[in-house]
Amino acid sequence: MLLAVCGRSFGAALLCLIFAARSDAADELIHELKLGVLSHDVPGLWSGFRREAVSADINIEAKLKPSLDVSCGVLRPALGATINTQGQTSHVYLDGRWTYDTPLGVFVSFGLGVALHNGHTNDLDPHRKALGTHGLFHIPAEIGYRLDADQAISAYFEHTSNANSQTFNEGLDRLGVRYGYAF
Repeated sequence: MLLAVCGRSFGAALLCLIFAARSDAADELIHELKLGVLSHDVPGLWSGFRREAVSADINIEAKLKPSLDVSCGVLRPALGATINTQGQTSHVYLDGRWTYDTPLGVFVSFGLGVALHNGHTNDLDPHRKALGTHGLFHIPAEIGYRLDADQAISAYFEHTSNANSQTFNEGLDRLGVRYGYAF
């Protein structure tokens, strides 16, 4: 549903982010909103090989307010979408995201969750990933810097795959930069 609402363009994604940030629900539910541009299907990382076209993805994410202190960091739910600008594989995801903030403003974040995608599950199209199933594991990692109490910039990586639970498991890696605004 988030894919349909936000569309496939940077402008639409930015409008979604602004609308979400100005709503009353944001104050009650959202801890931080993130917007980023990612490189689609980056070769040589975790997935090993590339079959989808080189293109850009728009990433939109809301880290929610419920939290749990865990191992010097904070664990929060994160809900997001990565939307491909050229009609390749896009997905929505829900994670548990652990974040550690240093006193110098640097932070690291890791997560584990599930993603639902609109890509292919088989290898019938040589230009698309064979992801095996529409429900995949979502593994994000992020390192960034807090510019002030509200704003942050970060490098972001996400991997989706079915962890070899299906016949096809090509996986998909994305890498890019994100801007965050905390409430």
